[in-house]
Amino acid sequence: MEKTYSVVFYSKDLGEPVKKLKDFLRSKIDWYNSCNSEAHITICEFTIDESQLDSVKQKLSKISDSFSPFPVSLNHFDAFQNSGAFFIGVTEDSKNNLVPIMKKIHETFKFLKLKKSDNPHLSIGRRLTPENLKIASELFTAIDLEFECNEIVLREFDPKVKQFFVIDAFPFGSNPKPEFVQGSLF
Repeated sequence: MEKTYSVVFYSKDLGEPVKKLKDFLRSKIDWYNSCNSEAHITICEFTIDESQLDSVKQKLSKISDSFSPFPVSLNHFDAFQNSGAFFIGVTEDSKNNLVPIMKKIHETFKFLKLKKSDNPHLSIGRRLTPENLKIASELFTAIDLEFECNEIVLREFDPKVKQFFVIDAFPFGSNPKPEFVQGSLF
């Protein structure tokens, strides 16, 4: 049976502060896309047959073992006007640490039909109307959150609840793989 999965950066430390922001926005504009979603930074999303899941997990385990933990700072609100997404953005340093991991995962799973995210951000709301985007940007003007990025997480979509749920985590092992370098005989 085919199921939908996502690979994300996730930290329990962000759960409560982001939930408060989402709940406050919901109190002003009612229900909206992502209002019940747990805080995360999406790397990619894909649909596969359940029989492929073990292979995906093995690849994620191998990839994550090569990364080292680092701090991620989220320090500003922004929006993607064309998609109606209102989000918390990361600092330039954090982006420089997150993007190579995202690209490595995209490259590893290029054989899957991926919905990729190339711009690390933590969504507060998606598919908001222009009016609701304006309300969100007026409600939220300053933010300063931080978490230790020390794993990537695999989540499965539950079509009944219409939410993703964490099914596995892959800790960073700080074991960088040596790059193959073509040597010269002379």
